[in-house]
Amino acid sequence: MSARAYVAEALGSALLLAVVVGSGIMAQQLAAGNVAVALLANALATGAGLLVLITLLAPLSGAHFNPAVSVVMCWRGELPRRRLLPYFGCQLLGALAGVWLAHAMFGLPLWQLSQHARHGWPQWLAEVVATAGLLLTILGGVRHAPQRLPLLVALYIVAAYWFTASTSFANPAVTLARSLTDTFAGIRPQDVAGFIAAQLLGAALGGGLGSWLFAAPAAQPDAARVYGATP
Repeated sequence: MSARAYVAEALGSALLLAVVVGSGIMAQQLAAGNVAVALLANALATGAGLLVLITLLAPLSGAHFNPAVSVVMCWRGELPRRRLLPYFGCQLLGALAGVWLAHAMFGLPLWQLSQHARHGWPQWLAEVVATAGLLLTILGGVRHAPQRLPLLVALYIVAAYWFTASTSFANPAVTLARSLTDTFAGIRPQDVAGFIAAQLLGAALGGGLGSWLFAAPAAQPDAARVYGATP
């Protein structure tokens, strides 16, 4: 079952980035310069993709697709420590493959470096908020509505595209991969470190607060299948 979990993390991360980058390219091509329309299309496509991917792959791996989520789940004892580094590798390699897949589908050069500037304390604060909110959504959903968790996460990400100044990357693997696409979804390589530091801080805040706020008096086996213990 470990092999299936690793493949699920890699595949899910790849398809997530293909959705994020591919829908951004398509949105930019069709929006005729209207950035609001392009962002709306990008957000809706990402949310729809997440809903499908989490629903299908959560029973196999927890559907983290995100090193920050994996760290929090490992800290909570819901992901075995021996799986943490392999999860990181699968998530990053999958994310990179998804970016290159999107480029290939649109006939763009596979290797690119983004020129999209995303820096400054408002952007970093936005990433802290976006990542903390994602962890609170996950932990609250596991506690109170495990069967609706894929929908909750998808809706949160769609909303966070719009209420955060950074458009809610909230994921170190996604951030690294998006530095290699000079398209609508990109981020300059020199801006990556600030985003990742903010995301890790947000994960610590959201994970700590969520673990206390949504503490359960007893184990909930059904909830463990999603964003929790893996087979």
